[in-house]
Amino acid sequence: MITKRQLQAKYLISGHIELLSGMRIGGSATPMSIGLPDLTVIRNPLDQKPYIPGSSLKGKMRSLIEQNNGWIGKSKGSNIQNGPYDLADQPISRLFGFVNMNSEENETAASRLIVRDCPLINSEKFHHTDLLYTESKVEVVIDRVTSQANPRTMERVPRGAIFSTEFVLNIFEGDNLEESLNLIKEGMRLLENDYLGSSGSRGYGQMEFKNVRIQRRAASYYKEGQSPEESQTFSWHI
Repeated sequence: MITKRQLQAKYLISGHIELLSGMRIGGSATPMSIGLPDLTVIRNPLDQKPYIPGSSLKGKMRSLIEQNNGWIGKSKGSNIQNGPYDLADQPISRLFGFVNMNSEENETAASRLIVRDCPLINSEKFHHTDLLYTESKVEVVIDRVTSQANPRTMERVPRGAIFSTEFVLNIFEGDNLEESLNLIKEGMRLLENDYLGSSGSRGYGQMEFKNVRIQRRAASYYKEGQSPEESQTFSWHI
């Protein structure tokens, strides 16, 4: 049974994501219009700039870590069913959280890792692209029986786009800090050799983490009238 423990510190991991190829993370469905892409990207509705949702980044990292370690069972999101391992005893579950659908006690654990949405920070570079901050890419689907070509237009965030990213790792009493940080590093390394968003097998979504830094803030930092025990920022090499 997971028990509640006192917060010891928060670790703020910040940096940049730079796209090495065009990326598409799908947005809401929009009415078809002449001259517009068939498949669009997700955008901030206030300024129309594309961004990377924290859910996309976190979910991809978790999936890659599970594949790399064989921690894969029948699952839907964080709801694990008939998994091949004891959920509460695996680092992946302690870091990302879980809901055990098979447990009579409905055993759950909240995620210790917060992944923020990642805003585009060099939008001025893309004032002359054919779409607002993005590019259009025409692809052709070939019917393997009739050989008929069916073109479609994809919207992508161009290569060279840079997004600001931040993770927050909560460390509670009894947690293994080194284990959690190593798991985050593993996910970041795996993602750099995989892809983010859709159509990765066709060249989309190659990316790289840059300028990664980490800051520790002790629990006392957040208590009114108390100075932090420690608040240090230093480079973090993945």
